[in-house]
Amino acid sequence: MELPIESSNIPTGLTSAEVRERFDAGKYNKPIEPPSKSIKQIVLSNVFTYFNLIFIVISTALLIFGRFADMAFMAVIIFNTVIGIVQEIKSKKTLDSLKLLTAPMAEAVRDGEIKKIPTEELVIDDLIVLCTGAQICADAKVISGEITVNEALVTGESDEITKKEGSDLLSGSFVISGKCIAKLTAVGEDSFVSKLTIDAKKMKKKQRGGMMLSLTRLIQVIGVIIIPIAVLLIINEIENGQTAGDAVSHTSAALIGMIPEGLYLLTSVALAVSVMRLAKKKTLVHELGCIETLARVDMLCVDKTGTITESEMKVLDAVPLDAAIKSHKVDDMISCLVSNLAPDNDTMKALHAYYARDNYPRASRVVPFSSKYKYSAASIENVNYVIGAPEFILGNRFENYRGLIEEQIAGGCRVLLFAVYAGELDGSTLLPTMVSPVALVKLINPVRENAAETFGYFNEQGVEIKVISGDSPRTASEAALSAKIPNAEKYIDLSSLPNDEAVEKAATEYTVFGRVTPDRKRVLIRALKKAGHTVAMTGDGVNDVLALKEADCSIAMASGSDVAAQVSNLVLLESDFAALPSVVDEGRRVINNIERTASLFLVKNIFSVIFALIAIIWRFSYPIEPSSLTLVNVVTIGAPSFFLALEPNHKPVTGKFLRNVLYRAAPAAFCDLFVLIGITMFKSAFDIPPEESSTVCIVLIGFVGLIMLFYVCRPFAESGKVNYLHIGLMTAMPLLFLMGLFIKPDLFHVHPLSYGSVLVMCVFMLLAIPVMFINRIGLKKLNKLWHKIAAHFEESGFFSKKTVK
Repeated sequence: MELPIESSNIPTGLTSAEVRERFDAGKYNKPIEPPSKSIKQIVLSNVFTYFNLIFIVISTALLIFGRFADMAFMAVIIFNTVIGIVQEIKSKKTLDSLKLLTAPMAEAVRDGEIKKIPTEELVIDDLIVLCTGAQICADAKVISGEITVNEALVTGESDEITKKEGSDLLSGSFVISGKCIAKLTAVGEDSFVSKLTIDAKKMKKKQRGGMMLSLTRLIQVIGVIIIPIAVLLIINEIENGQTAGDAVSHTSAALIGMIPEGLYLLTSVALAVSVMRLAKKKTLVHELGCIETLARVDMLCVDKTGTITESEMKVLDAVPLDAAIKSHKVDDMISCLVSNLAPDNDTMKALHAYYARDNYPRASRVVPFSSKYKYSAASIENVNYVIGAPEFILGNRFENYRGLIEEQIAGGCRVLLFAVYAGELDGSTLLPTMVSPVALVKLINPVRENAAETFGYFNEQGVEIKVISGDSPRTASEAALSAKIPNAEKYIDLSSLPNDEAVEKAATEYTVFGRVTPDRKRVLIRALKKAGHTVAMTGDGVNDVLALKEADCSIAMASGSDVAAQVSNLVLLESDFAALPSVVDEGRRVINNIERTASLFLVKNIFSVIFALIAIIWRFSYPIEPSSLTLVNVVTIGAPSFFLALEPNHKPVTGKFLRNVLYRAAPAAFCDLFVLIGITMFKSAFDIPPEESSTVCIVLIGFVGLIMLFYVCRPFAESGKVNYLHIGLMTAMPLLFLMGLFIKPDLFHVHPLSYGSVLVMCVFMLLAIPVMFINRIGLKKLNKLWHKIAAHFEESGFFSKKTVK
């Protein structure tokens, strides 16, 4: 590899012995946050949970009073914990193996050679080679060469800053252009970005988002209220004449019903399985939460190159603009310029492949490509040559050449302007009056074969596409039209807009955006989010980094720059945009299934909390035994959720997670309350024995649970295809419930019923069906009323679009 300094002054860097000495002293680039939890941490985090502690207290109390049969629920708890540990360890191993393939690497000069090593193995005083697309992994000082960096990820300022010999480099910033050798001055926790991270962690813990945040808050609320409810229930049971053992048993049943012991586990396991499935599709997940976000995306922002078109470009030819200069002379001039520029982006690689040569005059001054000014330049033998976007080089003279340029673009070409510049090359805006156009360089960037099919999928799914490109808006529009992106004829040149307010307005009015700078890409993403959209962004270059960080879900191509892959939520390891639909489907599958199965859990939690409070207020004994509830949990919640959570389900995800789950669970929960209150009243009126009323209650809870399962399993056939899993569940679960009632009644505290108790049970079973139906209809009407009211407030600006959803 060619170093960015004279060969006579190539540094040797540290020796192997010096590296070992610094590493042993702890002066290496150790990450302040480990890449993943250790196996020990996984085991401890699954075993030592707040609710597991409560279950241990409950089982200890039952053990003291000899209620061994009531401890059957512990078998389910242990099984759940083991499953959670096993799945998380499997997920960890899968992710760790993938992360090895995408781990950030650095080129370090050691023992006089350039070696590619993991960034975490760098030590203080190491010499590293930095070039376009590299993220600066530790604080450093430039000792030779020149680069342009963007420090927006660490300082928030998106200006392009030139760093020359002696300049300091901040860790966390990234290289836009150029090449240099830098000496590391601070590594690990001493680096600038590590100190920022440590300070941020001291100020505020990182919050989970979306579904996991909703579940965490729900569990926190339940965790707080069960303690006073438990105390009041025990007092209530003793006041109702129950023995201490019976009081503990009934209170335990109430608490077990309130705790969503499997819900959080189900969610974690489903997400872990989803991560492993995505890994098999060569997709690396950096953050679990992005799976949910991706499933909810309704706006997808893509770049032209590498997404709509192939990454590789090809030069067709150059069209001379000055009749006095012959074609071969134009090619020689372009060759001189291109040979002096680094092939550090796709465009320059194409130019190098066509024009670069070994013998060329060396430039006295080189200006690397700037995504802000859209040109590269070099001063060769006292002549300044520039090549880049015609609009930026020509400025107010562009209109004189618009017709000729658009004629080339209409043929599907990307067009660059090659010119001679009479002014001084300082890397900033060129003076149009000092530009002498020489030729238009035409490049072809073929549209991907599967692009139309891929974008057709997103169109069918209701996901709107926005094309954000640094190219000419006309070029990007032509490519988008070829890929059959809806409304691709609506394009705009963002460089023509005066300010960010105009960009925000254009964000919702146009589909294709050309001549977009990195900072304005970020402005566009913010504007779309502000408009109420859940935005995903794909990118692969340093010019995409700011927008990737801003998007709700960021997706990088592994073949692109290192920094883009490191800041993104998802990385497509095979850099194939056509794989994205299957990734979206996987996200929808896991989120839809978790929402559906979570409703089974919350039925029990809702009615248990409310019924316990009613028992305390009305001062009657809680009628359910823990072992009886275990049977219902397994048949109507545990076993069905295991199968339902992993089946295909690619419907678009809408609405808030917790609201959706509560909406589905409420009808069955209130149906349970209806039958339980009814049985309690009949028990008092007709002196039904406690053991019989307990059995009737558990049968009715199981029956309502099976009705709920029926609604969750619908439809049993779709598009002419029978869903045998759903039919199997609705056949097996009732049979399993009956087996528990009649084959092992003692294990689940099921007692024989008198004729009167059977009649009461049958009456309430018949009533449960219409009550459930009425609850569902009533809730639907309330939901429609809510949306109508919310829509009214949205129009008035009181609610945002996302609030209504």
